[in-house]
Amino acid sequence: MICLGSRITVGEKKMISREEMARLLKTGGKEGLNCIAELDQAALEQVGAAGSLPLSGIPVLVKDNIDVRGLHTTAGSLALEDNIAEADAPIIRNLRRSGAVPIGKTNMTEFANYVTKGMPGGYSSRGGQVIHAVDPKLSVSGSSSGSAVAVAAGIVPMAVGTDTSFSVIACAMFNGICGLKPPVGVLSAEGIIPIARTLDSAGPMARSFSDALKLYSAMRDEPLPAPAPSDPGKLRLAVNRANEETVSASWMEFLKRFLDHMKAAGAEVSEVTQPPDPALMTIMQWEFRPMLEDYLSKSAASRKTLAEIVDYYESHPAAMMKYGNTLLRAALDETPGGLQGKPYLEAMESRQKAILRIREEISGKDAVIMTGPTHIMHLCGLPSVTVASSEKDENGVSRCLIMYGADEMKLYSAALAIEDVLRRI
Repeated sequence: MICLGSRITVGEKKMISREEMARLLKTGGKEGLNCIAELDQAALEQVGAAGSLPLSGIPVLVKDNIDVRGLHTTAGSLALEDNIAEADAPIIRNLRRSGAVPIGKTNMTEFANYVTKGMPGGYSSRGGQVIHAVDPKLSVSGSSSGSAVAVAAGIVPMAVGTDTSFSVIACAMFNGICGLKPPVGVLSAEGIIPIARTLDSAGPMARSFSDALKLYSAMRDEPLPAPAPSDPGKLRLAVNRANEETVSASWMEFLKRFLDHMKAAGAEVSEVTQPPDPALMTIMQWEFRPMLEDYLSKSAASRKTLAEIVDYYESHPAAMMKYGNTLLRAALDETPGGLQGKPYLEAMESRQKAILRIREEISGKDAVIMTGPTHIMHLCGLPSVTVASSEKDENGVSRCLIMYGADEMKLYSAALAIEDVLRRI
C-alpha cells in the first residue's frame, strides 16, 4: 500500500481530490514548507487516473537536478535558471512507463551541497530555504531536502532524490522517513546534474521502506525482483562503531533496545569499525568539473562550463554568494590534469582497496548498522537504506536506522524485516 496520509492508496485506488492535492502542494510552496520548486499543471490532471500499471496515477515529486521534460533543471542555482529539459532523464521515463505521474520539482541544497562549506541543508539561490515538516527550527539536512520534506509532510506519497554522500539517506533520517541509495551504476545517471558519477546515484524516498522499493523498481530499466522480508531471528547484523561517540545518548539507547530485541529473537550481532575515508572528498572535487560540463554540454543551459558558473556567482554576490563558493572555486582552480591528475588517481586507487577491504569485513552480513557518521559505504558504491521506526525522538521526528550491505537483495530483505520490528517494539 502506498499512502498519502490516509487519503491515497494504490491497492484500493482511493485518491484525494485534485483540489485537495493542489492545497497540499501549496503548503509546500513559498507560503509553507518551501519544498516545491515548480509544478507541472498538466501533470496534476493525471493524478489519480485509473490503470493496471504498478504506480498508475501516483504523484511523484522529483529533485531539481533531474531532467523532467518541459520543467527547469537548475540544481537549485540561478546560474542554470534557463535550463529547461527537452526530454526526461531515463529514470523519469521509466517512472512514466510504470504509470507514475511526475508532477513537479523539489527544492534542494544548491548543486547538491557542492557550492561551499557551511551552506545550510535545503538552501539554494533559486528556491531559498526548505523548512522542516515537524519543526521549523530543525535541520532538513541536504541535499534531497525538498523531496524528503514533501514526503514527510504527506504532500506526495513518494519522491525522487539523488545521493553522492548521504543526500537521500541522511535527508530521510533527519525527516523521519525511508530512503534508498542503490548500488552505484544500477540506475542510469543520464539527465542528472552530477557531482561525481563514481559516487552518485538517484534514489527513492517514501514513508515506508516497501513503498521506497516500489518506486526504486519503477525507476530501473528492469523491475526489481520483489524481495521477501528476512526471518528476523536469522539475520546476521553488524554494528559499525566508528564515530559512535558523536551520537546522542537517546539514539544510542534506542539502538540498544533494538539490538537487545534482535538478539533475543536469535539474530547474530557483531561489530565492525569502518570510519570515513578522505578519498571520497578528493573524488568529488576532481570529478565535479568534467562531469558537470558533460551534462551541461547536452543541456539547454546557456552556461556550459564551470568557469562560466563561478564567474556568474562572483559577478552576482548578493544573490549567489550568501555562504560563499569555496567548493566551486576549488573544483575549478585546484584540479590540474583533471581525471588524470595524481591526487585523483591516488584516490581512485585508495577506493579500490577500500572496496576489497570493506566487502571482506562484512561478507556474510545481511546489514551493517551505522552509528556515528561514516561515508565508507558511499565511497565503496554499496547500497544503503534508511528505515523509520514508530518511536519519536525528543523533537517529534521518527527515529531511523541507516544500514548498508555488500549484497543488495539481502540488505533489502533485512530492511523489510527490521522495519516491521521497529514499528512493533
